[in-house]
Amino acid sequence: MTHPIRSYKDAVAFHGHACPGLALGYRAAQYAMDSLQAGRSDDEELVCIVENDACGIDAIQVVAGCSAGKGNLILRDFGKHAYTFIDRKHSRAIRLAQRPEPVVERIDPQVAALRPKVMGGTATKQEAEEFHQRQAAVIEKILAMPVDELFSIRETKPDIPEKARIVRGAAKIAIAG
Repeated sequence: MTHPIRSYKDAVAFHGHACPGLALGYRAAQYAMDSLQAGRSDDEELVCIVENDACGIDAIQVVAGCSAGKGNLILRDFGKHAYTFIDRKHSRAIRLAQRPEPVVERIDPQVAALRPKVMGGTATKQEAEEFHQRQAAVIEKILAMPVDELFSIRETKPDIPEKARIVRGAAKIAIAG
């Protein structure tokens, strides 16, 4: 776990587009890794339990190296933008939960007002351009804000999950040709 933290641009490339949710996940992973003094997880040294199925999870995969396939990204979809990062080696954990007031609306209420039109395909060209410009500014603000303005943060006693189970011989795949 000695790799430098990957950039937000790396997260955007993986996710497919820039958005506030991705920026929030990026900030959560970045802060947790700094706080735990952990590097990107090569195997299962770092575990992340996520409580939603939103865009921020892609940033966590890129930045923290946690993935469902490795067994160190655990999805518990409670609809909360909350992330618990666990450092197995040092038995430490930190939980970040998005503050209750919606961050996008707090930064720029007009983005929230334009979003349904743009996503629903009813926005004018001018409204769509305004939305994308405003959203880019919101993302930049999220990436620059103090993390405690985005999340409630607390160290927690880690409930360390078992490592991923490896079943020998169970992964044989037949390819018909």
